Amino acid sequence: MVKKDWLWGRSTNVDLHDCNNKLLRDPKIIKRFIKELAEVLKMKRHGPTRIDQFGSGKLKGWSAMQFIETSSIVIHCDDKGNRAFIDVFSCKKYNSKILVKFCKKFFGAKNVSVYSKERI
Repeated sequence: MVKKDWLWGRSTNVDLHDCNNKLLRDPKIIKRFIKELAEVLKMKRHGPTRIDQFGSGKLKGWSAMQFIETSSIVIHCDDKGNRAFIDVFSCKKYNSKILVKFCKKFFGAKNVSVYSKERI
């Protein structure tokens, strides 16, 4: 059994399905999402948001990454499948339920799956 004071951080993966497609295709919206998510989680962003579109065919989409003082926020958008995949890792405590609720509402997702794990 691991003692709670040995925890390094929390990792949460949020898979959004049936999202608003227009939002997944707009790099300005995706950057705004990262900024607002950091604010909602009370995380301090470190440096600029890195965003790029790459891949081809059904694998083409926008991805963005934001360092936060306590680790990172990453999003991968699948605009062909109307999905978004968000990963947050932080050594600072945060509420995974608030994270999921914000992501689902922001992208208008109809379905969501979540995996959250304490990291040691």
